[in-house]
Amino acid sequence: MKNRIISAFLISSLALGACTDLSETLYDKVSMDEYGQTPAEVKTIVSGAYSTLRGFDSSNGGVNCYPCSEYVFFMLECASDEACVPTRDTGDWDDAGQYREIQYHHWTANSTLVLSLWNYAFQGIGNVNAIIYQVDSSALTDEAKATVKAELRGLRAYYYYQMLDQFGSVPIVTDYTQKELPKLSTRQEVFNFVEKELKEILPLLPSGAVYATFNQNVGYTLLARLYLNAEVYTGTPRWQECLDACDKVSGYSLETDYFANFAQDNEKSKEIIFAIPYDHKEGTVGNYLASMTFEYNQTWAFSIDGSYPWCGNGISAQPGVYSSFDETDIRRKSLMVGQQYNMATGAPLSCQKDGTPLNYTEEIEPYEKAPQAAGARLNKYAWKTDDIWERDNDWVLMRYAEILLMRAEANFRLGFDGNALLLVNQLRGRAQVAPLAAVTEEDLDKEWLHEFVFEGLRRTVNIRFGTYFQPWWNKDATPTYKGVFPIPQSVLDKNPNLKQNPDYL
Repeated sequence: MKNRIISAFLISSLALGACTDLSETLYDKVSMDEYGQTPAEVKTIVSGAYSTLRGFDSSNGGVNCYPCSEYVFFMLECASDEACVPTRDTGDWDDAGQYREIQYHHWTANSTLVLSLWNYAFQGIGNVNAIIYQVDSSALTDEAKATVKAELRGLRAYYYYQMLDQFGSVPIVTDYTQKELPKLSTRQEVFNFVEKELKEILPLLPSGAVYATFNQNVGYTLLARLYLNAEVYTGTPRWQECLDACDKVSGYSLETDYFANFAQDNEKSKEIIFAIPYDHKEGTVGNYLASMTFEYNQTWAFSIDGSYPWCGNGISAQPGVYSSFDETDIRRKSLMVGQQYNMATGAPLSCQKDGTPLNYTEEIEPYEKAPQAAGARLNKYAWKTDDIWERDNDWVLMRYAEILLMRAEANFRLGFDGNALLLVNQLRGRAQVAPLAAVTEEDLDKEWLHEFVFEGLRRTVNIRFGTYFQPWWNKDATPTYKGVFPIPQSVLDKNPNLKQNPDYL
């Protein structure tokens, strides 16, 4: 970019953009003097910012960074009370203990999964900054530039919110031409930056329910998340501001069918506020979580001839998650338990490696030498017999149910229990669960777990409710300093202006 070139890395696949039309022209290298002179051309450049939401593989940064699989999703989920990656009795998924250290909360500055979080966000931030530089260099009017850049700044604020939540103190970089090594900003400063960016761009963002676009509804949802967790981030609660932001989100409604949000064609959902589009025909990558959870012979349960894509027998629900759902709760179907059967013959299936029944159990014992079928499996996103490795379900980042539950919690924290109860029971009604007569903090915590199981929110909820620091299955009490992750050692080695988070060695 500094050589006035748009690289293929930034805009190589317009299929990775914000719109649902994934059939636009692809570009390799184009001089900035020749391209980016019209609104249509600028739109294709902006698409590159949305593409980075999908993450990238180890060829670009040394570690896989996929928000719906390894290692971003794995890190956030296994640090919570929701998921784990057991080491199997055959040694599968041992991986030098990298998943056990997350389960035990024994991560260090050298942990691969910690580096994945950092690289994912800062790759996105760097990409956005580069594209903002490109837009500023275009022939658009200043007014048009401000409108285009509002979306880009919103995406950058989304990444910085992730860094605020996961690392606390991080460098804030907004100038693509900056040459000096960035300095560390405090968690309060990062909070202030995200808040200020969102407030400034909201009037310029597209209005209405524009799918897979950083619009006003996405901005207000992100602002509500910021205020919901403000006490954790800054020490000062902002419950009323959370409610005010939620009230600005409009144009969405709960789907009658909970699982419509996770269907193959979930872009049709009236509930999804923000999602990452996927279409394997357009070359999108990173959406292969289903292949990481099911036991190897699950292929015969999903396809007549066993041609379903490889299953890896990895990430599973922690014991206690499945049984925490009421039996009538349709959301419990987000997890798979029980005996699996051959689709062609109806015969019970056996595990591939030891011949034991392929009968998924909630219990995982022992964790470091787990039986092949131990652990409830992630089954939230719809599958089909002719799936390939890269799935086509769009990955949900925000949906209207979160607005309702944020409103419920904020009302509860402010003492308006009646309002909270009505909102919680609205979600429970959709899930076919009996309404509550009164709502407690524990009830709210469970609703967050059940409504958003395996959507990547659980670690943040654990911290906000304080349960993160308490002992749970296969984890001792966690010291409070681990409410944020350490800055990766490789990052510290490259920038002497940064300082490790307190109490990390």
